[in-house]
Amino acid sequence: MLFPTPALRAHPRRREQGLHQRPLVILQVRRIPTPTTAHGELNERLSNGTRQISNTVSDAYNTLTKVLGALRAHDTDTIEALADPRLRNSRGADEGEDEEGEFANDDQDDGEGRRRELLTAAAAGLLRFSEERDPAALAQFVRLRVIDPERAYWRRGIEAATRWLKKTGNTELRVPYTFVAPEDWPGIGGHPTGVWVADQRRYHAAGTLEPDRVAELEALGMVWSVQDTAWAEGLAVARSYATAHAGMLLPPATAVWDGYPIGTWAKNMRAAARRTFHNAERRAAGETGIPYAGELPQSRLEALEAIDPGWCPLGWDIAWQRTFRLTHAHLKAGGTLPTATGQIIVQGEDLGTWVTAQRHGWDKLLPAQQWLLESTLGLEPAGEDEQPPARRSQSTAWARNLAAARQFHAREGHLTVPRKHIEDVNGDLVGLGQFVNNARRRAATLNPQRRADLDQLGMRW
Repeated sequence: MLFPTPALRAHPRRREQGLHQRPLVILQVRRIPTPTTAHGELNERLSNGTRQISNTVSDAYNTLTKVLGALRAHDTDTIEALADPRLRNSRGADEGEDEEGEFANDDQDDGEGRRRELLTAAAAGLLRFSEERDPAALAQFVRLRVIDPERAYWRRGIEAATRWLKKTGNTELRVPYTFVAPEDWPGIGGHPTGVWVADQRRYHAAGTLEPDRVAELEALGMVWSVQDTAWAEGLAVARSYATAHAGMLLPPATAVWDGYPIGTWAKNMRAAARRTFHNAERRAAGETGIPYAGELPQSRLEALEAIDPGWCPLGWDIAWQRTFRLTHAHLKAGGTLPTATGQIIVQGEDLGTWVTAQRHGWDKLLPAQQWLLESTLGLEPAGEDEQPPARRSQSTAWARNLAAARQFHAREGHLTVPRKHIEDVNGDLVGLGQFVNNARRRAATLNPQRRADLDQLGMRW
């Protein structure tokens, strides 16, 4: 592998002699130790307490020299901090440290202070060799700062993602796109973590994300496809809901199950399934250029049908399908077909009212619905003698109510009718109290003739 071999910086006295220029960095072919070996050897060097590295060109430090040489090619500031004894030994100039060594008096260089300011606090801390080294911290330092220093942005992203998991308690790395690390997160405040995670998904989909990064993200619980995870969650809840509802996956749109909006999820799945079926018919008819966006894959259709074959009715709404299935389940359990309102209520559905409505509205049903009612429930259309009376027209209803008002006035001498009063007009029970109250509320919209009819009876508006 090619890497630059750094030459040592000139002694300050040589600067005074005009020999302060840096030697050329020469590319040589050398074998770089693996990250594990480099870390082990570097940690062995650093774990010897206050022992200072005074001879950086001796054979004992060949491995360290190679590692630091590779580092200097990418990060000049860090390698120069290694040469600063104050950073290395955690002692300042005021402690009387001997600065006559080969790397002494570097602070006299006008640019040295500015370089040290560029070092992060974390890097400076790791470079204090007199302190006991944490092997994990050293391993991370060597891996991310020496072996692969250009990955600083990646490292900050990993740190921010790890902190997000810890703070939220999540086990999956599904960071909202707009999430930015709070400023009080040390070292990563302001990091656009949501955008960073989205970028990694995009790189992974394009096949450009390195395998080691894929493994590191997956170790954190990375969700490569948010849509796939949402589908898996919804399907699990759908199975639970169907198990508790006699095998039916027909929740109302507002239904919530175990805190999950299963009604909305199922509604969206039905819309996608119907789009899939409709587009398939169009393609079969020879139409071209039909996009597949928004359609359900065959595997997902099969998964939903395995839960409930009738989960997505075609041609009618799920309210009809749900009540039909509830009535069918009632009959299979040994019940009788309900015929009266309020007789049988299951899961909030009045089966008697529904059965009566189907029989009286038979002609409005689709042929497939009629077949289901006949073959499964044994229903037949209502006969003429069972049909409800025709609805009265507005004029007929007004004449009926006015006749009741006149009868009441003739008997009582006034038209002050109690709100709940029922007037019997030749066997026809009329809600006269309600009629009078409604007339008062609608006085501004009554035509002159109807208002005059009530005025004649002493109506008090």
